[in-house]
Amino acid sequence: MGKNKLAKFAEMETFPQVFQYPFARLQVEAFPLKGRWREAFFGNDHPIVLELGCGKGEYTVGLGELYPEKNFIGIDVKGARIWTGAKASHEAGMKNVAFLRGEIEALTSFFAEGEIDEIWITFPDPQMKKVTKRLTSSRFIQRYLGVLREGGRIHLKTDSPFLYTYTRAFVTLNHQTVITDTANLYDGAFEDKILGIRTYYERQWLSRGLTIKYLAFVPHLPEGGFVEPDIEIEPDSYRSFSRSRRVQ
Repeated sequence: MGKNKLAKFAEMETFPQVFQYPFARLQVEAFPLKGRWREAFFGNDHPIVLELGCGKGEYTVGLGELYPEKNFIGIDVKGARIWTGAKASHEAGMKNVAFLRGEIEALTSFFAEGEIDEIWITFPDPQMKKVTKRLTSSRFIQRYLGVLREGGRIHLKTDSPFLYTYTRAFVTLNHQTVITDTANLYDGAFEDKILGIRTYYERQWLSRGLTIKYLAFVPHLPEGGFVEPDIEIEPDSYRSFSRSRRVQ
C-alpha cells in the first residue's frame, strides 16, 4: 500500500464522522451504532439516506448540502476513495453526513430493520457478466429490504444502458412501485434539486454525449419471492472513465 493511501487512512481515523468496519473487523467486533444512528450519532430523528458504492463521496456531500433536514451516509469498501468526501464534509463542519468503510453485503450488520429511509445507487459497475454482483439484482434488493423502512425508496442513477435496461426489467417483472423513470435525466422534462449534483465522472460522460438514466422505485418482496428477468440485453460498448474496459 502506498504512503499516500496510508496517510489517508490515518487521517480518516481522526474524522469523527468516518467508521471503518471492513469484513474482518466485523468478525471480531459488532458495529456499535446499529439501530442507534439517529440518537447516538446524528442527534436527531431525521430520515437516514444511504449512498451505496459512494466512491469519493461527491454525491453524499452534495445531497447533505441540499437536504439539511436529512442524514446521509456514504458507504464504500475503498477507504482511499472515501477520504475525499470525508475530508470535505469534515472541513465544512457538516453534521448530517457520515461515511462508512465496509462491504454492502454486510448492510444488516450496520443498520437495524427499518432504520433506513432511502437508498441511492450512483454509477455502480454494471457487472454485465454476473447477475449476483449487480447492485439492483434480487440478491441485493433483498438485503436492502432488511434495512429499509416500509415504503422506503431506492434510487438508481447510471450511465450504463445495460444496467438501466436490466433494472427496469427486474422492477417490471417483480411488480415494484415505480416513482420516476427516465432514460435521459437532463432532457429538460425532469425538475429536481438533484440535477445540480454532478460528479466528476458524470460530467465526463455527459461531455461525451452519454445520457444519464434515473430510476426510483419502492421495493417490496413479491409473493413467492423475486424473479430474475430472462432477457437478452445488449452489452455496453464504450469505455468508462472510472472502470476498466467494458464489452467491445
